[in-house]
Amino acid sequence: MLRIENQLVKIPTGSLSMRDDRKGKIWTTDLASFFLSKYQVTQNVYFRVMGENPSVFRGSENPVESVSWTDCIDFCNKLSEQSGLRRCYEIGEKTSILDKTANGYRLPTEAEWEYACKAGSKKPRYGELSEIGWYEGNSSGTPHAVGLKKPNEWGLYDMLGNVWEWCEDLYDPEVYGTYRVFRGGGWNDPERGCLATNRRRSMQSYQIDDLGFRIARSIFD
Repeated sequence: MLRIENQLVKIPTGSLSMRDDRKGKIWTTDLASFFLSKYQVTQNVYFRVMGENPSVFRGSENPVESVSWTDCIDFCNKLSEQSGLRRCYEIGEKTSILDKTANGYRLPTEAEWEYACKAGSKKPRYGELSEIGWYEGNSSGTPHAVGLKKPNEWGLYDMLGNVWEWCEDLYDPEVYGTYRVFRGGGWNDPERGCLATNRRRSMQSYQIDDLGFRIARSIFD
């Protein structure tokens, strides 16, 4: 059985100021403590759970990429079941529902992701980009094994660069329907693309070679 408890970091409670540029709104989100994986999900871990590896750039310790949002929540459910936890998602033909009371694995919300990425910093990056992430300027045109760069203050690696990361949230349902958010920048992005506040979106079936994910778990008293 695959066990990854030792790869989870407990993120403390806190709050985050967020902004919607289209609506011109700024608000504060309060966040309960949760677990987040210190690494992006690797190809080795993904294969052990799913029995396949969709990645273009092969390497067992490289982040899995070319995975859709739906692939990611399917992985979360299967890992939860293999770990003896209650799965978080009910996956239908056209819709997927998150059970917020389940103790299994899930994708982080957008607010959780940004809060964890900043790790208490007020700056757009938690360090010098060349020291903390793989991007266009140092990647040599390929993703790299996870955990080779410096982590942030909470022990999370590759929060910026290497591959973008799917989040739980819909991007803007009024305009984009079921498009989901991804965050963090990737190996093919210029420096300005790798910021804690940058947002991108696409359809739930979208797959590309610089987009992966990391997993979260809720904490219940």
